[in-house]
Amino acid sequence: MQYIRLRSRGSSLSFLQELLEKIGYGNPSPGYFGSETELAVKDFQAKSRLIVDGEIALKKWTLFVEKTKAAEEFKAIFLCGQDFIDFAKRYRLCPAAVKDVNVAESSGKGFLIDGRPKILFEGHTFWRQLKARGISPEDFANVSNETVFDKDFSNNHCLGGVREYERLEKAAMISTDPDFREAALSSASERNLVEASGLYILKNGCLVYMQSKNWVKFALCCNGLGYAKNKYGEKMVKAFMKYSIN
Repeated sequence: MQYIRLRSRGSSLSFLQELLEKIGYGNPSPGYFGSETELAVKDFQAKSRLIVDGEIALKKWTLFVEKTKAAEEFKAIFLCGQDFIDFAKRYRLCPAAVKDVNVAESSGKGFLIDGRPKILFEGHTFWRQLKARGISPEDFANVSNETVFDKDFSNNHCLGGVREYERLEKAAMISTDPDFREAALSSASERNLVEASGLYILKNGCLVYMQSKNWVKFALCCNGLGYAKNKYGEKMVKAFMKYSIN
């Protein structure tokens, strides 16, 4: 975990500010370690009987994560080697190519900074899960929860990162009926990232480039002309070389 202090920026700071919000400090200057964040950190340190210096190193990160139980909110389903093999067989691909796409789609790693696996909450799966339990989604869908309901496959409501857990929690809290929570948990997993990628690849005609391992054309097909700017093609090549060796 990154060492951070006054005037720091970056993903570790964003995670710290998320934890501070979680324990009631608020977040007046998101994305920047300003004086307000420093005061909140010092207050936490004082209450935790730590050296009050406004800086976050390894021991203090551990206390923050323990206090907020950041990695324990949900028990998502992890991918295993067989998932990659099954997907590869279905689309006549080598497993290394599937792992390659999964790494690229999860920004180089399958976990959030707080230790939770990256997930995808799928509104259309939630819709089907409710139907299967004899619940009519139409009776509950409205403007306040439109980000969790999709009658058909769509990625319009995908928020990414930690906000996928927020979508999951929103879906689970719509009703006190235990079937709602069960349906919600059944609609969010790490596996969904791979499945959603497969549907997108098929729909947009990118599968042929994945099968031929032409990662530049695959990146162009998936991301459009912006692929070069975010180095998507380069990431694909590096990831494929890594998983081809392993």
